[in-house]
Amino acid sequence: MKKASLIVHQNYVEVVIKTLHETGLMEIIDISREEPDEIQNLEQASMDPDASVCTTYELRLAKLIDILKRTKKRSSGLKTILHPQIPEVKTVEERSLEELFSYAEGVLVNIEKNILENEQKLVELDEQKQKINQDFQTVEHLTSFDLDLSYIGESKYLIVKAGKTSDLPTIKDEIGERENIVLYSKNIGTKKKPEWAILLAAHISEKEEIEKICREKILEFNLKHLKDSPEEVLKSLKKEMINVEKEKIKITSKLNEQSEKQLPDLLALREEIQLERVEKDVTKNFAKTQTTYVIKGWVLEKKDDELKNLITSVSKDHVLYNSQTPSANPDNPPTYIKKPKRAAAFRTIVELFATPKYDEVDPTIFVGIFFILFFGFMLGDAGYGLVILFASLFGFFRLGRHSFFIKNWSFLGIWLGLTTTVVGFLTNSFFGNLVPRFIYNNPDKPLYSITVIGVDLPIDGLRNPIILLTIALILALIQLNLGVILGLCQSYKRRDYKSMVMQNGSWIPMQLGGGMLIGYFILDWHLGTTMIYIASILTLLGVILLFIYTRGPIGFFSITGYVGDWLSYARLIALGLSTSGMALACNVVGGLILQMVPIIGVVLFVIVMIFAHAANLLIQSLGAAVHSLRLQYIEFFNRFYEGGGKKFTPFKIRRVYTKIETKNVE
Repeated sequence: MKKASLIVHQNYVEVVIKTLHETGLMEIIDISREEPDEIQNLEQASMDPDASVCTTYELRLAKLIDILKRTKKRSSGLKTILHPQIPEVKTVEERSLEELFSYAEGVLVNIEKNILENEQKLVELDEQKQKINQDFQTVEHLTSFDLDLSYIGESKYLIVKAGKTSDLPTIKDEIGERENIVLYSKNIGTKKKPEWAILLAAHISEKEEIEKICREKILEFNLKHLKDSPEEVLKSLKKEMINVEKEKIKITSKLNEQSEKQLPDLLALREEIQLERVEKDVTKNFAKTQTTYVIKGWVLEKKDDELKNLITSVSKDHVLYNSQTPSANPDNPPTYIKKPKRAAAFRTIVELFATPKYDEVDPTIFVGIFFILFFGFMLGDAGYGLVILFASLFGFFRLGRHSFFIKNWSFLGIWLGLTTTVVGFLTNSFFGNLVPRFIYNNPDKPLYSITVIGVDLPIDGLRNPIILLTIALILALIQLNLGVILGLCQSYKRRDYKSMVMQNGSWIPMQLGGGMLIGYFILDWHLGTTMIYIASILTLLGVILLFIYTRGPIGFFSITGYVGDWLSYARLIALGLSTSGMALACNVVGGLILQMVPIIGVVLFVIVMIFAHAANLLIQSLGAAVHSLRLQYIEFFNRFYEGGGKKFTPFKIRRVYTKIETKNVE
C-alpha cells in the first residue's frame, strides 16, 4: 500500500475525479479529519453545489421506488428460493449532469404526480378501512339492544348514552331506584376481564347525573355518524368495507402496472444520479488553494505507476503526483484483502471477529481449513454429511446462478459436507447406527472393517474414545503451533525481535522439552540421560524467556493458559460423541415404534425418524459451527491475531441496475 498525494489544477479536477471513480484505483481520505495539520496551511474544499440537487432528485426517486416496490407483485415461498429475481440492467448513455437533470425532471413530471396521488388514495382508504373496523367492533356490542343508533345522543326531553364499562355493579348502585333512568347491559368480557356494553336512557333532567356516571365509569361510543338498527348498520359497514377493498385492489393494480413498466427505469435513473452525487460529494474531502485542489488517499503499490500515468494523461500534465510507503503507525493504512475466488465465506468468518491490521498476517486460509476440519470432526456423521453435501451442491449449481452470496456459502457447505461424510465413515456413523440396526439387525456390526497402518477402521468413538481424543489433541497442537509460527513471522515483519524471541519463540523449546519430559515421566517413554538433560534445558530456557518477557512469575499464567487452550480442543470429541449418541437415541426410539405399533409402525417410523434426525442435524450443526468458531477466535487467534484494521475501500463505481452503452468507433 502507498500513500498518494495529488495536486490538481482546478480546471482538471472534475475529469480527475471521474477517472478515479471509474478506475477505482484509489481510496480517497478526508484530509480535514485524518490530516488536520494540512488544513492549517490550506483551505478545506466545499461540497459541489450540484450534490444537493442530486440528493433532491434521489429522494424524489427513492419515494416513488419505495411505493412501486411495495405494490409490486412478488412470488413467495419455494418459488422465490428456486427462481430469485434478478435486477434488470438498463443500458444508459453517457451524458452531462445538465442532461441528466433534464431527463430526470421529464420522467418525474410524467409519473410522479400520478403515483403520489394513488399512494395518497391508498393511505386514505386504509384509514377509512380502519375506521370501518372500529365502528363494526363497536356496533357489534350493541346488537342485543333494540334501538336506532341515531337515538344515541341528546334531545329536548331525552338523553341516551352508549359505551362499555368494567364496573357495572357500581353503576347499578349509583342509579339505584331512580325511575327516570333506564339501564341496559350486555356481557362482552371474560371471567378474567369482566366487561359490559352499556345503554343508558334518561329524562333530560337527569343529564348531570348521567354525564357524571359516563365520565367516571363508562367509555362512551362515538356513533353520531351512524343511523338505523345495529343489524342494518353492520350490513351497511360490510358493504362499505367490500367497496373499500375493491377500490384498493383497483388502485394497487394500477400501481403494479406502473411498477412493471417503470420501476427498472426509475432504479436505473436513481443509480445514475447516485453516482453523480458521489462524485460531487467527494470534493468535501479535499483541500484547496486559490487555483488547485489537494487530493490524498491510498493506492495499491502495484497500481501506483498506473495511477500516476493515468492521472497525468487525463489532466494533460496539470498535476503533481507523489506517493510514499507508509508506516503502520501513525499512518494506519487500510488493509487490502485479496479474496480468492471461492474464499468469500472464509473471509466473512475472519471479519466476524475483526479485519486484520495493515501489518498483520491474514489468517483467512488457515481459518477456513481448520473450521472445515473441526466442523466435520464435531458433527462426524456420514448421513448428516451427505445431507449437507447434496443441499450445498443444489445451492451452488442451482441457486448460486442468481446469487453470489448463496454460491459462496454453498461452496463452504460442500466442503463441510465432504469432511463430515469422511469422518462419519471413519467413525462408523451413518445416521448413527441406522444401517446395522435396521438393515441387517446387528447394531454392533460396523459398515466395514479394515486396518490401516495398524489402526482398525472404522473407529467406534462411543466404545473407544481415546483414539479420537488423541487425534483431537494432536490437531490442537498443530493449530496452536501454527499460531506460534504465524506470531513469529508477524513479529519479524514488524521488527519486534524481543516479542519474536521471548514471547513467541519461548513456546518452541518449552513444548519440545516439556513434551519429552511428560513422555518420560508419565507415558513411559525410553529416553537416555542426555535427552533428559536436553529436555530439561529446553523447558527451562522456554520458561526463562517467557518470564523475562512478562517481567516475572506472571508468565506462569501464560503457561497454564496455553495448557487450558490445548485441552479446550477436547470439545472436538465431546460434540462428535454427542452427535453419535443423539443419533443412536433417535434410532432406538424408531425401533421401539416398529415394535409397539406393527400395523402403522412403518409410516410412523419414517415420520419420526425424519423429524428426529433433522432436529439432531440442525442442533448439532449449530453446535459444531459455534464451537469451531470459538476455537479459531479464542485459542488460535490468541497466539498472534489482534485485528482492528480497516479494509481498503477504493473510490469506485459500483453498478447494479445500469451499464454504459459502448459506442463503436469506425
